[in-house]
Amino acid sequence: MVTAPPTSFRTDAFDQVVMTTYGRFPIALVRGEGCRVWDDQGRSYLDFVAGIATCTLGHAHPALVETVSRQMQTLHHVSNLYYIPQQGALAQWLVAHSCGDRVFFCNSGAEANEAAIKLARKYAHTVRHIDSPIIITAQASFHGRTLATLTATGQPKYQQHFDPLVPGFAYVPYNDFGALEALVTSLDHPQPQVAAILLEPLQGEGGVRPGDRTYFEQVRQLCTDKGILLIFDEVQVGMGRTGSLWGYETLGVEPDIFTTAKGLAGGIPIGAMIAKDFCAVFQPGDHASTFGGNPLATAAALTVCETLEKENLLQNVRDRGQQLRAGLCQLQAAYPHLIAEVRGWGLINGLELHPDIPLTAAEVVKAAIGEGLLLVPAGPKVVRFVPPLIVSAAEIDMALGAVSRAFGHFVA
Repeated sequence: MVTAPPTSFRTDAFDQVVMTTYGRFPIALVRGEGCRVWDDQGRSYLDFVAGIATCTLGHAHPALVETVSRQMQTLHHVSNLYYIPQQGALAQWLVAHSCGDRVFFCNSGAEANEAAIKLARKYAHTVRHIDSPIIITAQASFHGRTLATLTATGQPKYQQHFDPLVPGFAYVPYNDFGALEALVTSLDHPQPQVAAILLEPLQGEGGVRPGDRTYFEQVRQLCTDKGILLIFDEVQVGMGRTGSLWGYETLGVEPDIFTTAKGLAGGIPIGAMIAKDFCAVFQPGDHASTFGGNPLATAAALTVCETLEKENLLQNVRDRGQQLRAGLCQLQAAYPHLIAEVRGWGLINGLELHPDIPLTAAEVVKAAIGEGLLLVPAGPKVVRFVPPLIVSAAEIDMALGAVSRAFGHFVA
């Protein structure tokens, strides 16, 4: 028998049975529409978290509701032992709209990055004949919570107490080509060991730090010259969030492999690894995913992809992103003793607090909740703004007003 949810939600009962892997803010969200969500007390919030850059079309978008409802009534899951038409259609769309040629579907960004790591290792062993391949990633990066992606993540705080970590990874500062080139030279002597370089076009969890175009051009040339695979983690910045469909387009370079997840199906779990033909060396039995690319998830994702085009959302991302950054810069001018920097692309933006003040991003987020605005930290000192890509000019203005009022709480 199905038990109906309680009319008044109890956080203490929740905490008794759900593992404490999150530090949750004390609100229970029960409904959403567009860029707004409502809690169990009936209070509404402007949602500039979007499931952490996931709800591409906002909440309860009619096209996504119709697709998911129809697919559930038709066929929601079958095994990848059979052909899945929706999966093929989504793969065709992704290939037609990117530099990739082949797609592997899974359930999350971590799984997509796992697939990329495995593909890079197999390519290194079978094509380049490297015995002990090494993948270089950036400090302050974030690539997932599985053991391999946790190891790839260049932030020791996430790795603590989970050793022994997976061998075969090395780290360099982000946007520092000299350091990267020196590490590659060191690791490749006396024989090649570097299989791949894995980077985010913009570091999301690492503090909303955009990649430098010149740096990425140099990395691309280095990889081309040495036969090293270039992998981009587009889990947070892909699917239009930067104002281009993919973050690599913003940088003007093409990876050999890239990953996407979060916004791909607008909140329905899905992930994808997309590779160029020359390095797509997986064969039957090399990798798999029970739920990856099932009819429900791929139908939802295809609807998100098509809606991005139909509603011209990339232009909206560029316009609203410019509006948001301009407003945040005005806020910085009003609170120069609190705000150190505003940065970002499109609709992924970060507001960094001064390092020498006690104010934290989490405190700003709590104050914003009190003003009816949901935000999310990106580290201890960066407040992240990642609204749905459908956000309007009026909603940007409302958010700016709310965050301004939130900062007002910290002025003596």
